Amino acid sequence: MSHATWKVDTAHSLLEFSIRHMMISRVKGVFNEFDATIEANPEDLTDAKIEFSIDINSIDTRNKDRDDHLRSPDFFDANTFPKMTFSATSIKKTGENQYDVTGDMTIRDQTNPVTFDITFEGQTKDPWGNEVAGFSGSTTINRKEFGLTWNSALETGGVMVGEDVKIHIEIEAHKQAE
Repeated sequence: MSHATWKVDTAHSLLEFSIRHMMISRVKGVFNEFDATIEANPEDLTDAKIEFSIDINSIDTRNKDRDDHLRSPDFFDANTFPKMTFSATSIKKTGENQYDVTGDMTIRDQTNPVTFDITFEGQTKDPWGNEVAGFSGSTTINRKEFGLTWNSALETGGVMVGEDVKIHIEIEAHKQAE
């Protein structure tokens, strides 16, 4: 199979994160609006071109006050930096249908290398004859490396917000007509 352009179907995809809260639990959230284009043979991603753009204002942790705080200058500063991006720079096959996808992630105008552990979940045709491919993946980043440094000390010790952010993606991509 040759290279093709694949567009992410956001209605059937997920971009979620979790972070420790008050040192004892995890808060999860999602970004509801994102766009991605993959130029690849999904059965061999080693020379793929992968670009993601995430709308910061679409953050959803099921709590309006927390979401507004995350959009504020204390965290993402969505008015100044409305997008988070990821662009793959290196892709290594690590096993059958397994890849390390390394790329430049930019948050708040700070760019750092990030590696996602990606699994190609398979390819099929939908009921209308369109080719569809599935991918899942995860990584962990340190939010402070991207300028997300706000925190609050707890009187019992520790801090309100952890540093490590776990990111999980589930992607359904549709092959575009050539």
